[in-house]
Amino acid sequence: MKRRDFIALGGFGAAGALVPGWFGRAVAAEVLATPLDAAMKKPLADAGLQAARDAGASYCDVRIGRYLRQYVMTREDKVENVVNGESIGAGIRVIVDGAWGFAATNTLTTQAVADAARQAAAIARANARLQVEPVRLAPAPALGEVAWRTPVVRNGMEVPVEEKVELLLGVNAAAMGAGASFVSSRMFVINEQKYFASTDGSYIDQDVHRIWVPFTVTAIDKASGKFRTRDGLSAPMGMGYEYLDGDRAQRFELPGGVVAYGRSYDMREDAVAAARQAQEKLRAPSVQPGKYDLVVDPSNLFLTIHENVGHPLELDRVLGYEANYAGTSFATLDKRGSYRWGSDIVTLFADKTQPGSLGGVGYDDEGVPTRRWDLVRDGVLVDYQATRDQAHILGKAESDGCCYADSWSSVQFQRMPNVSLAPGKAPLTVAQMIAGVERGLYVHGRGSYSIDQQRYNSQFGGQLFYEIRNGEITGMVEDAAYQIRTPEFWNACSAICDERDFRLGGSFFDGKGQPGQVSAVSHGSATTRFDGINIINTARSL
Repeated sequence: MKRRDFIALGGFGAAGALVPGWFGRAVAAEVLATPLDAAMKKPLADAGLQAARDAGASYCDVRIGRYLRQYVMTREDKVENVVNGESIGAGIRVIVDGAWGFAATNTLTTQAVADAARQAAAIARANARLQVEPVRLAPAPALGEVAWRTPVVRNGMEVPVEEKVELLLGVNAAAMGAGASFVSSRMFVINEQKYFASTDGSYIDQDVHRIWVPFTVTAIDKASGKFRTRDGLSAPMGMGYEYLDGDRAQRFELPGGVVAYGRSYDMREDAVAAARQAQEKLRAPSVQPGKYDLVVDPSNLFLTIHENVGHPLELDRVLGYEANYAGTSFATLDKRGSYRWGSDIVTLFADKTQPGSLGGVGYDDEGVPTRRWDLVRDGVLVDYQATRDQAHILGKAESDGCCYADSWSSVQFQRMPNVSLAPGKAPLTVAQMIAGVERGLYVHGRGSYSIDQQRYNSQFGGQLFYEIRNGEITGMVEDAAYQIRTPEFWNACSAICDERDFRLGGSFFDGKGQPGQVSAVSHGSATTRFDGINIINTARSL
């Protein structure tokens, strides 16, 4: 059998072998490229809205969703798994007597949707008996019929599985040829086809696309048995398959011989670099613990922003309504408007309109148009993230547009928007920033991390650490992690490169809630300097 035939047959033969519940039912790849009939959506939604009104609802929204997920896994010269998943149905949320109710159905008929609406109303009425304070919804505009689509050049769902597998196996071969001992590569392609309708008078059709291609390269010293890994440095993106067009990759040549990527990615080039850097890590000396000035690349800083800015400024955590996945928040409401979160140059903003971002959409899952707003301005905490039923708590007249559900069968709730660090205002390159550091570390890539239950104390590793002495990179070091307290860390921010270096990182499977849901969110920054940060040696700490 030819390798090309094996790829096609082996891939589809494994399609149902590993299908997590989040993926829905296993389907043939061709199904993923077939759109949902647009004409069926509005009648279904209208049936649910009318049934809810008839059942006494003061408000109702209907979400008809088709969630398509494809997952391709390879290792060295083998295809380990291909998963094609489809989940489709309708979720109905209502307010009756001031209380929420929710129900869902995977049967897309007007009768089934109407029945689900009546069930949601019955649940809301039962909840109202126990509710202390009625739901207060901030107004949302009556948008009529509108649509939004992720700007894609090439729909990832329409790309043949064979082409995707060829890419991943080619990446693996390139890494092995550059000296890797092992390599695994994966591809996630997501398409959310979401239709939202509400009694406010909005009918919103959205087509959302995301893609992620993580890999891990391992190098082994056979004499000692020691091994080191280097993960890919790319970011997951809210884009189509054009992101993987290596011929037009947006490249950033950085000090230390590292190459970063923007709105397109050369996965093969990154894998070759990873193989060489994994070998270099085998020879790198272990870091000396102590105080260092950190120069943090966006590929690492995104996770610190995510864990120590995005999550603690979720209003439900602040209020103590949410404590799953690492607790509540130290950033209590009394700190708003006065708390010194960071130095004067630190402005952290939320923005669900960023092009190419994972959280980029036209409207959230409550039908609210998305926007940008500041969370920390000039170092001071000024705001949080609020949904329609939370806005009044902050004295806001409208929602921030940050409500999301990961499925038609999940109730929507407050989820982190894209949260980013604004780039510096004065011209500053990475090389110029490093030139001003006497004793420091230059950090790349996401590593392990640990956080406390209020997002105050934490520790972050990375993929690559380079030592800086007297303004020059002197070589790679290993076994490093930085320990921080959130406000102390951001107050130690002394310089931020300008917008030319601004890049997105992101989390493709961010967990929250109970029952748990996942969302995808990006975090942008330029390379940033933090002075006097405590560095530990992780090998000596074991």
